[in-house]
Amino acid sequence: MQASFRKALIQSVSLRFGIVYSVLFISSAILFLFFVWWGTVGLLDQRVRHSIALDAHALLTEWTREGAPGLEDLINNRLAQDIDDNALYLLSAPDGKLLAGNLAHWPVRLKNSINWQRLPVLRDGQLKLAQVRIWTLDGDYRLLIGRDISARTQIQRMLTDAMVWTCVMVGLLAIGGGWVVRTLFRRIIHSINRTTLAITQGDMTRRIPVSGTGDELDDVALTINQMLDRITRLMDGVKQVSNSIAHDLRTPIARARAELEDASTHATNEQELRAAIDQAVSNLDNVTGICEALLRIAQIEAGARRSAFATFDLVTTLRDMAELYEAVADEQELKLLTDLPDHLPFWGDQAMFQQALANILDNAIKFSPPHGSIRLSAQECPASKTNEGEQSALIRIQVVDCGIGMNSADIARASERFFRAERARNTPGSGLGLALVQAIVELHGGTLRLSHNNPGLAVTIDVPAIHDFPDGT
Repeated sequence: MQASFRKALIQSVSLRFGIVYSVLFISSAILFLFFVWWGTVGLLDQRVRHSIALDAHALLTEWTREGAPGLEDLINNRLAQDIDDNALYLLSAPDGKLLAGNLAHWPVRLKNSINWQRLPVLRDGQLKLAQVRIWTLDGDYRLLIGRDISARTQIQRMLTDAMVWTCVMVGLLAIGGGWVVRTLFRRIIHSINRTTLAITQGDMTRRIPVSGTGDELDDVALTINQMLDRITRLMDGVKQVSNSIAHDLRTPIARARAELEDASTHATNEQELRAAIDQAVSNLDNVTGICEALLRIAQIEAGARRSAFATFDLVTTLRDMAELYEAVADEQELKLLTDLPDHLPFWGDQAMFQQALANILDNAIKFSPPHGSIRLSAQECPASKTNEGEQSALIRIQVVDCGIGMNSADIARASERFFRAERARNTPGSGLGLALVQAIVELHGGTLRLSHNNPGLAVTIDVPAIHDFPDGT
């Protein structure tokens, strides 16, 4: 039990994250405090040495000018003026006799071979820690200059104690901060884990809770929830498409089977048998067309058709499609009107865009009554500024008819696969035309919108515009 608990702790990402945070926090704090301590102690030591050096310069200058008597007088004057009572002086003759100073005798631990020394000295009957330096003068006179650093040592000790306690407090704060970070990290991880576990068990309505503080954790939760909403919609779409495929494919297959079975049972001659076979082939061709349309939509939605993208003049393509469908419109006693500019450079798949336009024009002609009109127009809309910045220019293509139209509920579902409006139930088709158009437009980074024309329907395609052809024309 304990072994498994220790293993779980070691494998805990949140615990490792908290430990790393604590270690980095403690290390950086200790490093900063060490530099503060080192700088403070170094400054105090530097000030002591600088003070001794200034004293030494004045005393050695007096020695050069006046000799031993002048040096004695200067030392006595310095001692009389020592306000801080921390200056140490000692001058000895060649025979060892003390001539001037405030020490009873030469320090026992004094080493003549070392200039700067820190050692205890006897002063006023008490041992005090001192920083000293000695000079050997002409005639074997010796001079000691120093400072009592007992007070400085106490300050250093207090500073060291403060540093230790500060490190302890920093350590406790780091551990507490690491625990808080670990708790926050575990909260989002456990929320994701519980949500994904519920989804794997079939609860597609489960979402990660959002605290509402607007922090990064909420951003992660909102992004994951949006992803789950998208997955849910796709799964619902897959279910709907699967049901629609089963329904739409079953009818022509069953009809073909019934016709072949009826011909096999009741056909009296070769001509009747061939007619039944031809009708069955026609029904099976319809099934094949539906499958090919589904595969084409899947390829487009997966972005597998971008290899054929190139720059071309969209106006030329629109005029070609208008000329092609003008004859079809004349047969239905319809007028196909166009309102197109001279040029519209566009980046995309020309053949694919022709397929989308063909589906839209075919629907417009199919559902428009005789003696009506259909208008095909295109224009470039200038860039507009929004709160997020400036947007690129758009090319807007519209196909407007005066046919039977759709109600608002049908418009909302028109681009779904296999969806057919109630008014179009009796017309031939599979309900995949607008779904294919939607996939093509989205592949080109555009949007497809349907709206009422009263009467009729207006189909609007907005796609990003470019401003120049590759050759600069």
